[in-house]
Amino acid sequence: MKYLKQFLIILLISLLGEFLKAIIPFPVPASIYGMIILFVCLLTKLIKLEDVKDAGKFLIEIMPVMFIPAGVGLVTSWGVLQPILVPVSIITVVTIFTVMAATGLVSQMMIKKDNKEVQ
Repeated sequence: MKYLKQFLIILLISLLGEFLKAIIPFPVPASIYGMIILFVCLLTKLIKLEDVKDAGKFLIEIMPVMFIPAGVGLVTSWGVLQPILVPVSIITVVTIFTVMAATGLVSQMMIKKDNKEVQ
């Protein structure tokens, strides 16, 4: 029963995100609205972490299964993707390294800032 309650809380927040997507004319996915709502609810203690923790862990554990339909879609669209495969691959690799570098730099800056505040 605990898992059902936790999953329903997450589902209701996702539904709220869908409503916001329909109402607000910005090109923001409904899942982003849902994550923001959940984040704010957790920060304000409107929802306690224990109220969604176990269901959230379960959803993270089964996340790889959610990529199967996307993979099948790529396989079925091979004819369309084949001519642009090289540019898309280059863009993907450059983006991955750019994000990794930016994340590393920001992390190092934050660690240095924390170390200075402690001293």
